[in-house]
Formats: sequence, C-alpha cells, structure tokens
Amino acid sequence: MLSLTLDRKRWSALCVLCLGVLMIVLDSTIVNVALPSIRQDLGFTETSLVWVVNAYMLTFGGFLLLGARFGDLYGHRKLFLIGTMLFTIASLACGLANTQSLLIIARAVQGLGGAVVVAVALSLIMNMFPNDAERAKAMGVYGFVCAGGGSLGLLFGGMLTDAFGWHWIFLVNLPIGIAVYALCVSLVPNIRPKSTAVQVDAWGAITVTMSLVLAVYAIVNGNHRGWGSIETLGLLVAATFLFVVFLIIERRVPRPLVPLSIFRLRNLTIASVVGILWSAGMFAWFFISALYMQLILGFEAMQVGLAFLPSSLIMAVFSLGLSARLVARFGIRKPLGVGLLLGTVGFALFARVPVNGNLLTDIFPSMILLGLGAGMALNPLLIASMSDVRPSEYGLASGIINTAFMMGGALGLAIIVSASDTRTNHMLASGATADVALTAGYQLAFFAGAFCAAAAGLCGVLFLRTRTLDSTRIAASGN
Repeated sequence: MLSLTLDRKRWSALCVLCLGVLMIVLDSTIVNVALPSIRQDLGFTETSLVWVVNAYMLTFGGFLLLGARFGDLYGHRKLFLIGTMLFTIASLACGLANTQSLLIIARAVQGLGGAVVVAVALSLIMNMFPNDAERAKAMGVYGFVCAGGGSLGLLFGGMLTDAFGWHWIFLVNLPIGIAVYALCVSLVPNIRPKSTAVQVDAWGAITVTMSLVLAVYAIVNGNHRGWGSIETLGLLVAATFLFVVFLIIERRVPRPLVPLSIFRLRNLTIASVVGILWSAGMFAWFFISALYMQLILGFEAMQVGLAFLPSSLIMAVFSLGLSARLVARFGIRKPLGVGLLLGTVGFALFARVPVNGNLLTDIFPSMILLGLGAGMALNPLLIASMSDVRPSEYGLASGIINTAFMMGGALGLAIIVSASDTRTNHMLASGATADVALTAGYQLAFFAGAFCAAAAGLCGVLFLRTRTLDSTRIAASGN
C-alpha cells in the first residue's frame, strides 16, 4: 500500500514538472500571434518589436547550461522553484507592462526563469524514475510537452488575444506558476547534492554564459543586421573567443563547471548533434508554416492554431505510452530513424505547397507526418542523451541537450529564413507576384527542413549506441 502511494506521488510529481515546463514552452510561441496587438498598443516599430521575442530567447539560450549545472551543485528542486518563481513574477510584469522597455526587460527575466526550469526538470525526472521501463514512459510525457507545447502555444495565443487582449497571454501564467510552485514543494522529492561545499567555477560560468548570450544575440539579429555585417561577425568572433577561453579554463581548474570528459559520452554528444539538426527544421516549420497559412492562405490566428492541432494530438498519442513501447520493442535507433524519416517526408510535402493551397490536401498530410515523426523520435532521443550519464551529472547533460535544441533552433531558423527571404527577393526582382515570390521562399525553407531532418536521422541511426530495454517491464508498467 505504501509502495502504491509513493508510486502515485511520483507520477503526480511528474505532472507538476511537466506543467511547469509546458508553461515555459507555451510562452516561447504564444507571444507570436499577439505581436500585432502588442505593436499597436505599445507603439513598437517593426525593428523594435522583434525584441519582444529576442529578449526571451537571449536569456533562455544563454542561461540553460549555467542553470542546469547549478542544479547539480545546489539541488534540482531548489533551482526549479527559483526558476518557477522568477518566471511567474516576470509574467505578471509582462501582463502589466505599459511601456516598451518594461515589457522587454520582463521578457528577458522570463527567459532566465524559463531556462532554469527547463534545464533542471529533466534531471528531476531522471532521478525520480531510475527504472528503465518507468523512465521511458516518463520521458514520453516530457517529450510530448516539449514537442507539442509550441503548437498549443499558437492555438492558445490566438484564443486569449482574440477574447481578452494580449496582456492575458502573460497573466494566465500567474495561477499556473503559483500552483506549480506549491505542488512542487509538496510532491517533488528534495534530493540534496552529495556535497554542498563545492566551489563554483566562477570564470567558467561567466565565459560560457557570455559566449552563449553573444551567440544567440548574433543569430537572432543576423537577418536584420546582415550576416556579413561587422556587428554580426564581430559578435560571432567574440562568442567563439569566449568559448575557447571557457574550454581552456575547464581544462585547468580543479572543479570545472563543465567537466570536458562528459563529451566523451558518445550518446550524449551524438544526441546533441541530432538535436541541433532536428530543432533547426522544427523551428523553421513552426515559423514558416504559420506565415504561409496567414499571408498566403489568409488564415486568422485561431485558424493557424487549429491547423497545428492534429500534429499535437498525434504527438500526445505517441508520447503518452506508444513511444515507450516502441523503445521497449525496438530499442532507441529504429524508432528514432523511422520518426525522423517521417519528418523528412512531411517537410518534403510542405516543400511543394502551392499559392492556392488547400488545408485538407496541402497542409494536413504534412502536419500528420511531422506529428508522427516528432512523437516517435523525441522520446528515444532524450533517452539516448541521458543513457550514459552519472546521476551527479544529470543536470549538466540536461543543460547540454537543451542548449543543443535551443541553439540549433535559433541558428537553423535564422539561416533558413534568410535563405527564404533571399529567394523571395530574387523572385520579386524577376517580376513574380508577391504571393508567388513568398511561396517560393517558403518552399525553399521547407526543403531545407527536410535536409536537416534527413541528416539528423542518418546521424542518429549510424552513430548512436543502443540497447533494447526490458520490454516485459515496460509493458507491465503500461498496464
């Protein structure tokens, strides 16, 4: 009876952690459909409006690794609570913002809190579910939140903005954040680090964080400033220099923030490469397909969100049990490879969308295939990334894989959108209409997404080490 109660408490704790992560993931896309309203209300220019998104991405991408490592050193639950509190307070400030500067600063704080929450959530799940069978199921739930949250953000963003105004896309986080904080205190185990007297590698922390911040800043502004501009190139050079300094520091200090030996773990390193490639395509999918539906097909914000619903539902079916069974039956590589192959086909179908596209014939088939691909691939990818890691370094590994997703998505989106814009401008210069030129640019973007998905699949299938989990235990845990 006691064992059953403890087991239920663990699964309840998983729901709390995933609710916290969902709040963060939703906020990365929910703001996109509200940008026109924010621009009109606060008087943003086209140039300054981008910082409503970029301020969040900047701190989120820059502090993932640092937040994760601090979780290893000072306790994952403590950092999760701090991150949740920061994010909730910042959401209140965003919702009450009446000036451009206040909204941008609050969004930056949101990104910081979100980075900490996402960085340590995976570590907490790994610690709570040491059994392979249960861990596969728990990872499936977590994977659904990560993969489907972006689609749900577009839907909820449209609903809240249309019904109540843009302020509520932020204010809705208040009751959720408070509930997550309170339930985390009562349900999530407080597993203390073995040593609380660890000296923090301060210079390592400063150099890696500044390197990531500068890299994200250069990437998100690359299209606006120009990829060959002195500012963009200077920032990338500075980010690279700081990263090299960070590596030198980590080789010499007795207790490094990021022990470089962790990159000898083959599955973590390969999973990070796969994550970079896959997220590059997925970020582009969210962004470009939403633009295609709005600007070419004339969809409203709510209709765009509903168009993403089938892929979200399919990801839910796979993530909430089916993906774990596939891993139990076939191991890591086969579901990952098949999932990324389906994603590649989905992108390829999107690459042929016409100017007079139809929702049923041109949008839904691709959405279904991408939903199947993401639902099937994400769970084994997350399991692979953490499979060789010691419990004392769960946070660090979580930070690495999340940083790979974030940096890959930001870089891939910037490059793919830049290529799309170049083709659109070329078509316009050759006399094409605006709709034809835009569609041609979007087609190129989807083709690039297909290339990224195919490369990710090949990398995972060829280089990941795998083992078949005990299917009996996983099947038993699913009943």
